[in-house]
Amino acid sequence: METAQGQQQAMPGAVTAFARFVLCGGGVGLASSFAVAALATWIPWALANALITVVSTLLATELHARFTFGAGGRATWRQHVQSAGSAAAAYTVTCVAMFVLRQLAAEPDVLLQQVVYLSASALAGVARFVVLRLVVFARNRSQGAADARPVHMTVGRPSVPAGSEALCRAA
Repeated sequence: METAQGQQQAMPGAVTAFARFVLCGGGVGLASSFAVAALATWIPWALANALITVVSTLLATELHARFTFGAGGRATWRQHVQSAGSAAAAYTVTCVAMFVLRQLAAEPDVLLQQVVYLSASALAGVARFVVLRLVVFARNRSQGAADARPVHMTVGRPSVPAGSEALCRAA
């Protein structure tokens, strides 16, 4: 039987974790875009988007806990809530970017809209990666450090006091 400490994996380096973040998040995002389009044929688009966003955030958080950040197990409810908060913040960033674009250009062409949206998404994604790595999944890393207690060593005195001859030779 493995202990919880034995199941915990070492946290990957920042570059490896970021590559995994892009792979997992991008894969879930791509699948989500198709799922929203398919579901929107049966229910209103806003409802389809909301449902798929909830499901994809849950799925991505599990993938990030198990694979991206090396937590070695399922995500906790706290991690799910924090991850959802960071996803909501990223969503807000992209909405604000598109709102600002529409204020600056009355009828922006599709290419400009895509550039603005993807740039805002990339910026929000990098910020989300930092939040997930340093806040949401950081506890797993610090728990491993807390479990490794420092070794305290005391230097014992000899049981027989050294004579003055031994002390003089040592000096």
